[in-house]
Amino acid sequence: MAKSDNMRKAKEIKNDEFYTQYTDIQNEINAYLEYDENVFRDKTVLLPCDDPEWSNFTKFFAQNFDTFGLKKLISTSYAYNSKKVNFDYQPTLFETIDPRFEEKKSKEKGKIFTLTRSSSKKVNIENLKWDYLNGDGDFRSEEVKKLRNEADIIVTNPPFSLFREFIIWLTETEKKFVIIGNKNAVIYREVFPLLKANKMWSGKTEWAGGLWFETKSETDVDKVINGINMKNVPSIWFTNIDHGRRHQPLQLNTEEQNIKHSKHKEIKGIGYHHYDNFDAIDVGFTDAIPSDYAGIMGVPISFLDKYCPEQFELIGIGTGDYAKELGIKKNYRGRTDLALTINGKQSCPFNRILIKHK
Repeated sequence: MAKSDNMRKAKEIKNDEFYTQYTDIQNEINAYLEYDENVFRDKTVLLPCDDPEWSNFTKFFAQNFDTFGLKKLISTSYAYNSKKVNFDYQPTLFETIDPRFEEKKSKEKGKIFTLTRSSSKKVNIENLKWDYLNGDGDFRSEEVKKLRNEADIIVTNPPFSLFREFIIWLTETEKKFVIIGNKNAVIYREVFPLLKANKMWSGKTEWAGGLWFETKSETDVDKVINGINMKNVPSIWFTNIDHGRRHQPLQLNTEEQNIKHSKHKEIKGIGYHHYDNFDAIDVGFTDAIPSDYAGIMGVPISFLDKYCPEQFELIGIGTGDYAKELGIKKNYRGRTDLALTINGKQSCPFNRILIKHK
């Protein structure tokens, strides 16, 4: 199955059990600390949509509680009988040997793990306290909303099938966040306005190659590493916490230089095609953006991985309702999508982000 279909399949079968690797979390979070070493200091961090007994998010923040100077760590899980998963859930030994274990609650209730700075003693993962939630742990529940409102920063890999709802839930309050989502989510109605308004941006980890997750599925597997089933998903980090990479401007050639020397056959010796139904040029490769073009340019959505807000302005998206808002006319197919005529043949490019030099 093509990787671009992974998210669709996850939505169809509600296979949201993709567990983020510890090293991926570490590499991403370290970028924020490099930019501001106090970013987590005296903050309450909430890890909703988590599974504290499986998840590396809880492990990572608990192990670094003192190093980051956290005030409080809260991690919640979703009851397994409340969702359809493609593996048989069994409570862990961690839970069953605890005096608080109740088989009925284990199936019906979510769990909450907390770590709090209550003294000057060193805090570590062994100090985690847990209990059952009153409800199933759904992030949309009033119980978890209260935890959201208490938190300063929200970090998680939310359910892929509920990403749109999660973004709405997340942005109901002005919290700092670091989350994982599908690359194509950048064009969602709930997401792009946040990117355009500079209220959300791509994380530090580059987009190329997607992310590899541990999966409990026995069938939807790309490879097995040391006995662990792994799945590659075209996912990226989204955040509103600053990091240095997003302020690095692209080093670009002029339009003339690209036409003469571009490594892309679509541009070298040819130049840039103008859209039939909108006043802008098509630039199919981020590294081929001309440094001296003053007008609007259509670029791949992967441009957002390199987007520097000091260098470019986000104008919109060249398809659907976004295109109508920009005044893009209907194309030869009667759709409001950007269209090109190349060698006498009309075609529509892939989704394009419309940008302009500042």
